[in-house]
Amino acid sequence: MLKKLNVALLAGGNSSEREIALQSAAQVAAAFDAQKYNVWLVDVCGRKFTYRTVEGVEYGVDLNDFSLTVEGTKTLFDYAYIMIHGTPGEDGHLQGYLEMMGVPFSSCDMVSSVITFDKITTKRAVAHTGVGLAKDILLREDDWIAPEAIVAELGLPLFVKPNASGSSCGVTKVKRVEELPEAIFKAFEESSEVLVEEFVAGREMACGVLVTADKEWLLPITEVVAKNEFFDYEAKYTAGMSDEITPADIPAELADRLHEMTLAAYKACRCRGLARVDFIVTPEGEPYLIEINTIPGMSGGSIVPKQLREAGISMTEALTAVIEDTYEAVDD
Repeated sequence: MLKKLNVALLAGGNSSEREIALQSAAQVAAAFDAQKYNVWLVDVCGRKFTYRTVEGVEYGVDLNDFSLTVEGTKTLFDYAYIMIHGTPGEDGHLQGYLEMMGVPFSSCDMVSSVITFDKITTKRAVAHTGVGLAKDILLREDDWIAPEAIVAELGLPLFVKPNASGSSCGVTKVKRVEELPEAIFKAFEESSEVLVEEFVAGREMACGVLVTADKEWLLPITEVVAKNEFFDYEAKYTAGMSDEITPADIPAELADRLHEMTLAAYKACRCRGLARVDFIVTPEGEPYLIEINTIPGMSGGSIVPKQLREAGISMTEALTAVIEDTYEAVDD
């Protein structure tokens, strides 16, 4: 008989995406196969890993052995399911700790997480795959490039983004040169590096993907139509601020090409498990990479759960596939 795994569902985190991550974790927690997994939802905030009972009593996870003691009963976690957007769950920090502790986990490994969380590194990693990439300028905190010089190289409008952040936090669409310094300052509040990119006009497509040792699930593509200037934080997480059309109304040839590029980018960055790769498709049908989300949103309004439903795949089936692929089962 196979042992029932003790799973720490790691949620929260330290970034602007904390509340969204907690919402994602709540939905994921309800979808685990109770016949296979005992699940504890653990709130990660700074150096504190906290489990709260339904009565609100808090217990801290012992990070020396990744265990939890509740009312005198100690549980050693067999597995960690990471549901933290941003730091420390998506940038490699948490993966590094778990790898050091020898605890298997659900997401990309530390190296892949570092690559995909850092936008400029992602672009360099996928450059050889043929995926379209917008022209860019990378700014560090001590750099100074005149706004006029940036506009001369990249044109207007353009996008200013934190190089390492998610959920479009700190992202600005700049239409006039005088708006550029404030947009750069805003992005630096989220990240120590800022990516300035040329504007690529087109339709936004979100492509969910799950790869295991014996499965390649390329999920139905979602077209995102934001009611704001772009798919910013408000459009992503406020009901009615965007239309998310699944499956996207696009030709089969374009869907095939997006799936091909999704898989190419996923593999180039050595991803693992469930991810979402986002593109802008120009009117000429050319896809340009926006970013790779290695821990995509899983809340009630998130894109990937909608794609799973459209594909006829339950959340439970997807979670189980991820865990079974990343954990070597032990006989009881």
